[in-house]
Amino acid sequence: MKPAINEQAQRIWKVISERNGNGGAVTAENTKFELELHKRLLSFFQVGEYYYFILNVRAFSFDLVSAEVTSVLGYAPEEVDVAFIMSIIHPEDQYWFLSCEKKVGEFFSGLTLEQIPNYKVRYDYRIRKKNGEYIRILQQVVTIQFDEQGHVLRTLGTHTDISHLKQGGAPVLSFIGLNGEPSYTIVPVEKVCLPAHNLLSAREIEVLLLLAQGYKSEEIGEQLFISKSTVQTHRRNILRKTGCRSTPALISFAVKSGVV
Repeated sequence: MKPAINEQAQRIWKVISERNGNGGAVTAENTKFELELHKRLLSFFQVGEYYYFILNVRAFSFDLVSAEVTSVLGYAPEEVDVAFIMSIIHPEDQYWFLSCEKKVGEFFSGLTLEQIPNYKVRYDYRIRKKNGEYIRILQQVVTIQFDEQGHVLRTLGTHTDISHLKQGGAPVLSFIGLNGEPSYTIVPVEKVCLPAHNLLSAREIEVLLLLAQGYKSEEIGEQLFISKSTVQTHRRNILRKTGCRSTPALISFAVKSGVV
């Protein structure tokens, strides 16, 4: 089964990239030109170690991941694909990643063809390195190919390690205008929820269901034939995965997600 974040992101990007007509063909020559152009452009905005990539939005895959990914995350470029990157986003930030991508689709759907290449999308989230350490990366993306209907087909992006600049707090989404276009900073986003049945394990759903019915950890352990400490571990994992900060918030999540 694909992780829920993959399925949600594919649906969002499908809306962004689907088209009714035929877009312009991509050739090695013009892709190289666009890459060099935007690589130089984005380099002005780096404040730490970074790597860059070309995302094929329709194919849900990377056309290119630069060698610098090894120094930033510890992985070789051939180890990195879209599904893998999303799988190593911090569980608490996966909601924000999807929420930001959904907002990006809404924003770009309102732009003219002339405006599309003149906007840079910028937001941050935490991601896990190969050594298990989480760092905060700043994701910056510009469009390098789109069709006549304005659907984004390919983007160039960078992931910059900004852990030295930002340690905590929620991710922040901004649309940075280039070539005279206005910028929109700290854009509010509506949080996208991942389905609980995809987000949680079968045992975690059992624990959540009993919690919603008012059972305490010791009582849940007796019903499931597991120790109280094991129940408490499950509860901590459920809080972490759902982004909830308290049991009442968790029960509200259970109701809204259809667990109860």
